[in-house]
Amino acid sequence: MNSLHKIGFGGGCHWCTEAVFQYLKGVVKVEQGWIASNGDNNSFSEAVIVHFDNEISLNVLTEIHLHTHKSTVYHSRGDKYRSAIYTFSTAQYEESETILRNLQTRFESKIITKIVPFIAFKASRVQIQNYYITNPEKPFCKTFINPKLKLLLDKFSDYVKSENMQLAD
Repeated sequence: MNSLHKIGFGGGCHWCTEAVFQYLKGVVKVEQGWIASNGDNNSFSEAVIVHFDNEISLNVLTEIHLHTHKSTVYHSRGDKYRSAIYTFSTAQYEESETILRNLQTRFESKIITKIVPFIAFKASRVQIQNYYITNPEKPFCKTFINPKLKLLLDKFSDYVKSENMQLAD
């Protein structure tokens, strides 16, 4: 039986993050919006909830997340574009800690991505969901999302549903 899991990822614009995860094998659904945690991370920040099955691991999803946004540099709008992994259980939190620790060796700079518990989600307006899929020719998509999708194809091609990916020129 192929069970479903979910994890939250924040890192820059949620249009970009949504597009990256929509093209991965094993990802069943991506919800775009804002996620809040607790403590210092209780404000809502742009993020996605990724629903995935056993065809792709949390380790691979996390590695892709770290490589497709600025996971080693604080954003000037950190409250809006928090680099984070939002976990749904204690076990997932602990697994994410181990994954981040192991992936640190693949980065020259320190990973700043925070692992925090998921508390709340607000979905984006319907008009801006699936942004890249419905607007691939927009300048934002060509400038910011296409490079992330090209990185996916170059570095993580085994996990990409490339037959569905139509990069705009």
